[in-house]
Amino acid sequence: MIHHFAIRTADIIKAIAFYELLGFTVKERFTAGYTLACWLEGLGGRLELMQIPEPKPAPDSFYDEHYVGYYHLSLDITHEGVNLPTWLRQLEHKFHEANLENPSVVSSLKILLPSQQQMIGDNVYEVAFIADIDNLPIELIRVC
Repeated sequence: MIHHFAIRTADIIKAIAFYELLGFTVKERFTAGYTLACWLEGLGGRLELMQIPEPKPAPDSFYDEHYVGYYHLSLDITHEGVNLPTWLRQLEHKFHEANLENPSVVSSLKILLPSQQQMIGDNVYEVAFIADIDNLPIELIRVC
């Protein structure tokens, strides 16, 4: 069983706001050495966010076809009760409304790949990719 995934971020306040809009909730706030950190839980998983004091841009793992390393986080929305295109539209609306209320913390949702169907083995999935505030790709997946 995986305990959590850790994500380094340039701005933990913006990252928390982003992941809360995805459905995560902050469970613990703490320091990790010299930096701010927190654990969030949601969509059946746990994330750790760590703020990096002097961040450098992350490699473009989504568009760089030669990139080697961790590629993306995948969030399963199968049990959310709606299909992926509908869930994604609702998510875009939540980000739009949050951006209107607090544009210095929340930006518009960045969609890297719109929802599409994909056969994997004997199953049909709906998949889409979005980017977090540091442009890290996140796959949204739903079993059809």
